[in-house]
Amino acid sequence: MAQTERLVIPIENAGAKPRHFVFALLDRFTLMAFTSVVEGLRIANRMADKKIYTWSLVGEGGGTVTSSSGVEFKLDSDLEDLPRDSTILVCGGVEVQKATTKRLLNWLRKEARRGSPIGGLCTASYVLAKAGLLDGKRATIHWENQDSFTEEFDEVDLTKSVFVVDGNRITAAGGTASIDLMLKIIADDHGEDLSNAVADQLIYSSIRTDRDTQRLSIPTRIGVRHPKLSQVIQMMEKNIEEPISPAILAKDVGMSTRQLERLFRRYLNRSPKRYYMELRLSKARNLLMQTDMSVINVALACGFASPSHFSKCYRAHYETTPYRERGSQGTRRNEEPEELE
Repeated sequence: MAQTERLVIPIENAGAKPRHFVFALLDRFTLMAFTSVVEGLRIANRMADKKIYTWSLVGEGGGTVTSSSGVEFKLDSDLEDLPRDSTILVCGGVEVQKATTKRLLNWLRKEARRGSPIGGLCTASYVLAKAGLLDGKRATIHWENQDSFTEEFDEVDLTKSVFVVDGNRITAAGGTASIDLMLKIIADDHGEDLSNAVADQLIYSSIRTDRDTQRLSIPTRIGVRHPKLSQVIQMMEKNIEEPISPAILAKDVGMSTRQLERLFRRYLNRSPKRYYMELRLSKARNLLMQTDMSVINVALACGFASPSHFSKCYRAHYETTPYRERGSQGTRRNEEPEELE
């Protein structure tokens, strides 16, 4: 059988030296965010029929690191000085705060002073922000971590984009957003023909830009295409710290409170008040699990004037108190009073 001839894509900047990426893998990093980038680089080399990208794996200790899915990787080196033309991509995942060590932060700051482009994939935007490398920059992080990130890093212009490139700082929200980021990098380095060829090889037919957002639209997410319902939910999501009354929500979309009540009962099988409460408690849980904010401050950030009321609502919804929720993660704060449970 005759062998099929492989298509070679003419590239821009063909004479440039290979661009080197250094992946700093954190403990329990997200596999998909990492492998999506590596596969993009590998396929780009294959389609260009030359080595235009190289990469290496580093991490604290230089031995092995385990992803959140349990797959173990052998590292090429410890956190060492890098060639000046390296691009660093930190790969985060589960419990990124625990994986963010002082040594890692100092290494990143040192490489930043040397002018290295530095990026964060998935939750690793937290690491860059903790190192002070995103101050005054636009950035993104996985949507599940946005609430806690906003509370801790108000000097960062956080967006809901799938990825952001702001100067020599790069952030991607994780998952398939890493594919979009890598296709953008390949297009900038060697032209859109190569980038599109890589997308075809990945069978990735809907390339997103930095203007695309992470989450599905509200109608798609809730499975209901009712414009006024979507508008009310959007208002709720934007006003967690200072909740808006159902009467005002109804008035703002041109209906009565009773009509709004019927709308929520019909499509979501709950009252507007109940739905709003669930949104607020969901944000509260994220803050409890992902930040060191006191329970009182979490309550205030989610629109609860009284810690005892917050604890009562939390217990009714999650069948545990905010204090025990945090304690189950090994992050209980001793100064928080038990009597508020």
